[in-house]
Parts: sequence; structure tokens; C-alpha cells
Amino acid sequence: MARLGEGDKRWIVEDRPDGTNVHNWHWAETDCLEWSRNFLTNLLANKTLIDGEGNLKIRTKKIEKLEGEAYVNIRKGKIIPGYELNLVVSWEGEVKETDGSSVMKIEGTVEFPYIADENADEDPEVKVTVKDEGPIGKRLKDAFVVKGKPFVLEQVKAYVNAMANGGPAKEEGEVKKVVKKPAGAGDVALPPPTAVDEKAKAVVAKKEKKKEGFKTITMTEKFSCRGKDLFEILMDENRWKGFTQSNARISKEVGGEFSIFDGSVTGTTVELQEGKLIVQKWRFGNWPDGLHSTVRITFEEPQSGVTVINLTHTDVPEEDRYGNATVVENTERGWRDLIFHRIRAVFGFGI
Repeated sequence: MARLGEGDKRWIVEDRPDGTNVHNWHWAETDCLEWSRNFLTNLLANKTLIDGEGNLKIRTKKIEKLEGEAYVNIRKGKIIPGYELNLVVSWEGEVKETDGSSVMKIEGTVEFPYIADENADEDPEVKVTVKDEGPIGKRLKDAFVVKGKPFVLEQVKAYVNAMANGGPAKEEGEVKKVVKKPAGAGDVALPPPTAVDEKAKAVVAKKEKKKEGFKTITMTEKFSCRGKDLFEILMDENRWKGFTQSNARISKEVGGEFSIFDGSVTGTTVELQEGKLIVQKWRFGNWPDGLHSTVRITFEEPQSGVTVINLTHTDVPEEDRYGNATVVENTERGWRDLIFHRIRAVFGFGI
């Protein structure tokens, strides 16, 4: 084993001394959270959904909450959106008599707990609630589900499509076309871009969503121990220091930060279920700015004393900030050799 502070070089990031941008790896990142708030407000606020049908009137009111992150990365003119949002929109329903007089007004909310780029091709979960659960409230809620839910889903899809096309980066002209330089400029002249049908381009972009430039690592490993034992090892900084022989700092709270392998890997914990589930955001120091991957580890006990770990590591970039195309290979090897194999060796959990 290496001595403390001498972690495996494959997972340790060092500054490149010449500062060279290898393979022309240019990144431009735009924060899109405020733009997302304005965009979704225009789509979802103050919209009439039912106006008199069945003596009902339902309209959306405003964006009550938009939390999370949203950004667009541009690499070589290629758009790479990233977002994880929790959206809550308030709505108001009213029941009227046949003469048009109001019987009761009731308020409610429609929530999208998780709008994310990784699920761009799927309808996000929608939760419709009403403050009054009585007969009138239930009637209005059912009406919203029938008429309002398809509407709000369509608006969220419009937002997803806008992000796929660059969001504010496109609006502000940050996605720049390559043009031919004047003769004598000192650089090799490049031909002008070929015109591409926008509709065909959108179809291709959708098909390549989350595939172009990123990979997913999946692994299944078996250990001779309880799931609780493995969970505690992976969430305890002293045990990390022991089996990796490198410095580690790990918060055991959801939302807490961690730093492992002498700071080469950092991130935050998103979800924890003791002995069952760990979900974290991981970032390696040599990745392009703004990129975070998602690690999901589940623990299953098919029989007493045996635990099976299922690892899914999504959004792993194919290249680091220097253009080296070994990130996926090294990350997979790191999980296998530097984490799982060493846990077996140090704690005696081998099968």
C-alpha cells in the first residue's frame, strides 16, 4: 500500500505546468437558474386552464419555488445542458353557480420534484395538491389533473427543449459559428459551417442527449458482509483513510460535502438510506469546470451475510480538461481496484 498522502496517480489531479489547452478544449459555461425562473414564469404563470366548463374556473397563479441548479456548457460549439430543479406552481380553482355567482375558491399547488437533464426524454413526476380536501376541493383537484396536468407538462417540455438548444447562451450569442479568417491572419483558414436543417438537428440532438461526450459506468460487486457494514465504510472518513491510504473528509449528512483521495475527488451527498442507498454528486479535479457526475450505489442482501452492491456512475466525461480521453477507463478502474478490491482486502469481505 502507498503511504498516507501518496494516493494512486490515476485518481490524483495535478496542474498542467504549460497550461496548454490540448485538442482545443474550449469551455464556456452560462448560469441559467435566473433565466429558467423567468422562462418558466412566462410559460406557467397566470394561465387560464378552465373557464366556465362544468361551472368551474381554474388558473395558474405564479412560480412559488424554483430550486436547484441549471447551466449550459458550450464545447466547440456543442451544447451540453445541465439542470436539476424542484418547481412548484400555485393554482386557484373556483366553483360557480349557474348564474355565475361564486360558490367557493380553493387554492392548490402543482409540483415537479425533479426536472433533470438526465431524464429529458421522460415526463417528470407531477404532484397536484389542494388545500381543502373536501368534496369541492377534490372536484377542483380532479379537474386540474385532467385539464391542467397535460398543460404544465407541455410547458416543462418547452423548457427542456429550450435548454437543449442553448437556453440563454443561444439568446446571448455565446454559441458562435466558426468563420473564415482573412488571409494573412496567421491561422489556418477554416471553411464556413454547412447549413443544417434545424428540425433534423433537433432530432439528432435529442437522440444523442446525455450520450455525446459522456458515459455511464455500471458495476455489480459481491461482498461477504452485511449491507450496513459496507454503507458505514463508504460513509466514514476514518475507514476511507484506512483502506485507501489517503486523506478523506466525509460528512454523513444529506447535503453535506466530501473530499476523498487527497482532494482529487469532491462532491456532495444527495440521498442516504442506511444500509440501502447512497446517491452523491462526484467531481474530479481534472474535469472541465462545472461538470458533476452522479453516483448511485444500492445495497442488496440476497442471503444472510452476503451483500451485492450495484453501482451506477452517470455523466462521466470522456475527456478531462486537457483532452485526455482516459477518464472513463480510469474511473472504472478506480472503483474496482482502489475501492472495492481494497475494501475486500482490508476488511476481509472477500467471497
